[in-house]
Amino acid sequence: MRILGIDPGYGITGFGIIEADRNRFSYVQCGAITTPAGMDFSARLEIIYEDMRKLLEVAKPDAVAIEELFFGQNVTTGIGVAQSRGVILLAIRQAGIPVHQYKPMQVKQAVVGYGNATKHQVQDMTRRLLNLQAMPKPDDAADAIAIALCHARSATSLLAQITK
Repeated sequence: MRILGIDPGYGITGFGIIEADRNRFSYVQCGAITTPAGMDFSARLEIIYEDMRKLLEVAKPDAVAIEELFFGQNVTTGIGVAQSRGVILLAIRQAGIPVHQYKPMQVKQAVVGYGNATKHQVQDMTRRLLNLQAMPKPDDAADAIAIALCHARSATSLLAQITK
C-alpha cells in the first residue's frame, strides 16, 4: 500500500510517501509545498490546491493520511491552517482517494508507542522504522512521514484484527 502523509500548513505543507506491506515500511519520497509569505492568502490557497492535485497525480497513493487540526496558542494561525487543510481535503476528495485523519497524539502513539512523545522521539523512531540515515528536512516533511507511518501501522493492525 502506498501512503501519502500530509502535515498541512499554508506557508509549508509537508508531504511524505511510504510503501507499507504488513509490518514492513519503506521510504519513497518527501518534500514540501511552499507559498511566499507576502502573497495574497487566496493565491496561496490556490498554489496549495494545484500543487496537491499534481502531487496526487504523480504519487498515485492508495490512501492519504492527514493530521487533524490542533489549535494551540495562536488561533489566527489555526484558521489559516484550517483553510489550507480544506483545499487539501478537496483535492484528495476530487481525486477519489481514501483519506484518514489522525490527531497529533494518535501519530505519536502509533509511531513511538507513547501519546505524549516529544517531536525528537517521533522523528528518531520514524528514522529507525524506515532505516534512514538521517531525518529528512524540512521538519514538516518529516512530520508528514510520521503521519503516513501512523496510518500504515493503524491500517495493518486493523487488517490483523479482521483476518484473525
